[in-house]
Amino acid sequence: MLEIEVKYAVADWTGLERQVQQSGGQHLETRRDIDLYFNAPDRDFVQTDEAFRLRRIGQRNFLTYKGPKRDATTKTRAEIEVPLPDGNISQHLRLIEALGYRAVATVTKDRIVYQWPREGYDLHVCFDAVEEVGSYVELEIVAPPAEEERAREVVLRAARELSLLQVERRSYIHLLILMRGGT
Repeated sequence: MLEIEVKYAVADWTGLERQVQQSGGQHLETRRDIDLYFNAPDRDFVQTDEAFRLRRIGQRNFLTYKGPKRDATTKTRAEIEVPLPDGNISQHLRLIEALGYRAVATVTKDRIVYQWPREGYDLHVCFDAVEEVGSYVELEIVAPPAEEERAREVVLRAARELSLLQVERRSYIHLLILMRGGT
């Protein structure tokens, strides 16, 4: 599957959240994501535009790989996400580190998620408050590769409907590293 996503820096999402609600968006959840990012032993994910993380949402755990971005407009990329057993992550970390992966940084965000039906897709609107980075709105559709172009257009139309114009293509981990003075 592909994750077709656009992200925008937004100082205050109160009006946007209201607009999504009033136009059919349904609140799915409010949660805290703690994402521990790793770099590979055989390549630099910053250079290859990939990401590998262990995500915690409460007691739920997920291992996620994201491939390089596929276009210059959105953050469309292949995504493979595998649920892991709930609870303590120490064994997961030991396995990842034993394979030579090294922790880079942790991104923590509070996220409000809406499902906003658009043109046959369950578009997700995520309002993110990212520690040390700022406030963002992400619009996302997960679709098969055959629907990539159509799903991208739906996401971009939804962004225009919300008057979101300045796309932020850098990932939260990249923005965090920049905020901390890295490259």
